[in-house]
Amino acid sequence: MVRIAVLDPDRCKPKRCDRACYKFCPIVRSKLEVIVFEEEKPRIVEALCAGCGICVKKCPFKALYIINLPDELESESSHRFGPNMFKLFRLPIPAKGTVLGLIGQNGIGKSTALKILSGEIRPNLGNFNSPPEWSEIIKHFRGSTLQEYFLKLSQSKLKVAHKPQYVDKIPQIFSGRVNEVLGKLDEVDRLEKFVDKLQLESIWKRPLEALSGGELQRVAVTATLCKDADVFLFDEPSSYLDVKQRLEVARAIRSLTEENKIVIIAEHDLAIIDYLSDQICILYGEPGVYGIISNVHGVRVGINICLEGFIQDENIRFRKEPIVFHVKPPRLSWDTGETILHWEKLEKSFEGFALKVEAGEVKKGEVIGILGPNGIGKTTFVKLLAGIEKADDESKVAPYELRVSYKPQYLSGLYGGTVKELLRKIIGDELDTSLYHSDILTPLNVESLLEREVSQLSGGELQRVAITICLSREAELYLLDEPSAYLDIEERFSMTKTIRRVIENKNATAFVVEHDVVAQDFVADRLMIFDGRPGIRGFANPITSLREGMNNFLKKMGITFRRDPATKRPRVNKEGSKTDRRQRELGEYYYIPEKQD
Repeated sequence: MVRIAVLDPDRCKPKRCDRACYKFCPIVRSKLEVIVFEEEKPRIVEALCAGCGICVKKCPFKALYIINLPDELESESSHRFGPNMFKLFRLPIPAKGTVLGLIGQNGIGKSTALKILSGEIRPNLGNFNSPPEWSEIIKHFRGSTLQEYFLKLSQSKLKVAHKPQYVDKIPQIFSGRVNEVLGKLDEVDRLEKFVDKLQLESIWKRPLEALSGGELQRVAVTATLCKDADVFLFDEPSSYLDVKQRLEVARAIRSLTEENKIVIIAEHDLAIIDYLSDQICILYGEPGVYGIISNVHGVRVGINICLEGFIQDENIRFRKEPIVFHVKPPRLSWDTGETILHWEKLEKSFEGFALKVEAGEVKKGEVIGILGPNGIGKTTFVKLLAGIEKADDESKVAPYELRVSYKPQYLSGLYGGTVKELLRKIIGDELDTSLYHSDILTPLNVESLLEREVSQLSGGELQRVAITICLSREAELYLLDEPSAYLDIEERFSMTKTIRRVIENKNATAFVVEHDVVAQDFVADRLMIFDGRPGIRGFANPITSLREGMNNFLKKMGITFRRDPATKRPRVNKEGSKTDRRQRELGEYYYIPEKQD
């Protein structure tokens, strides 16, 4: 077993402590001096740690912790970025005619693995001082599928198409209108096939710099699909997309298997990666420090392993507690019933867009999920509830005196200072209580961010802080717009559990706008479905039960779900399968009730 002492410089405050870690550990002392006084940013990894754990207990800022790694992993090192920097163990095994899905936390190596397979990064096998030549790399992987893969890649006999993770950078690389750019990139005459399926007609002649995140995502996926390539790599292709768009993108990507292509996808949406993949690799480890790629598993078994947190064939537990689903999320409190908000039919008109909302009411202690396409009015409705927008006829909303806490969809430029300073302004001394830490900060993994500047946070970190701020305010009505954006699988379910716990403990009410069907299934008591014509008109249907709402929504999407017998998680049925046909005949698109199983 190799023990690694890790120092997080963002938490280390040497001028504000007695440097107790210096007194007993020469390793920490030498490394701490180098990093702190040279003001470097990477985390510090030192493999000479004895594992006594004293430094972890002594550090008042929780800047030190210890990681254990099996000795045998050293021979499976694939890439290391530099001294004291992220290290990746193993690589995914590509196979023709199948879709391999990669799932795991943010910062665990999914994008790095895809960049290695695309040829953007040459794997150094952990030797960053003198990186090996292609001949050494090919020899290292002898006897495996990767030997032939890297041989062809090194000889430029393997064409790779790679859809990167950050599509917002596309306008910095390409310029021009959508039709011009895609026309130049179409190498196999597939463009016409995907224009209609991926809803590109409305943006066909618009310049790239004028596109939203969802529009750029669809353009990026289309550009990748139109390449004449042997290998197709997709990094988070569902980001910014609504449910229907995610399904269309998944179907388009899956069509590549009909041409016997190699397809690998990294994705956080469990329903989409389940629907898309034939096989699964789980990535686990310590985000930003090291990542390990598991052996290949079947899609059902692989996702269940990810939820369980235990890989039986490797005898590795990478999460203390499993993620558990229920046919209906359990409630800790049953005293709901008092109406907290009521509205008559609402209308809100803008230039070129009109929203109509059916009458409804919500009660204390429940979470209302909101589902529907992009550009259909979901955010407008939430802003009406928050008081940011006013209905055309304000008399249609009952004059309840409610305190409202709102987390907007777009977060940039909203906050300043450190995370701790920001939270202190909102909740005061409650920030120091153990109850607040156990109920909100620890589940949302925000404790590690308290000393960080908000302006320096990544998208996922900023999202977790925004959710924390929203749930920390004292309110009767909580409004969260797309809280799972940028979050990985574990963070999404921690987020949904935290929302439910806060709402039940405060006997408040929440509206959650969310495109992740599995997350909605986990968090919502009832659903509000939006439909219409995106960008032109929207219609909000009356609030329904979770089962009825999901059933109606999925029927419009043309897909059926079933429950996994082991984890109870919703799974997308393969189109035309026996279960899919049976559920369509029964009219049960969500899942078959147990009495009909």
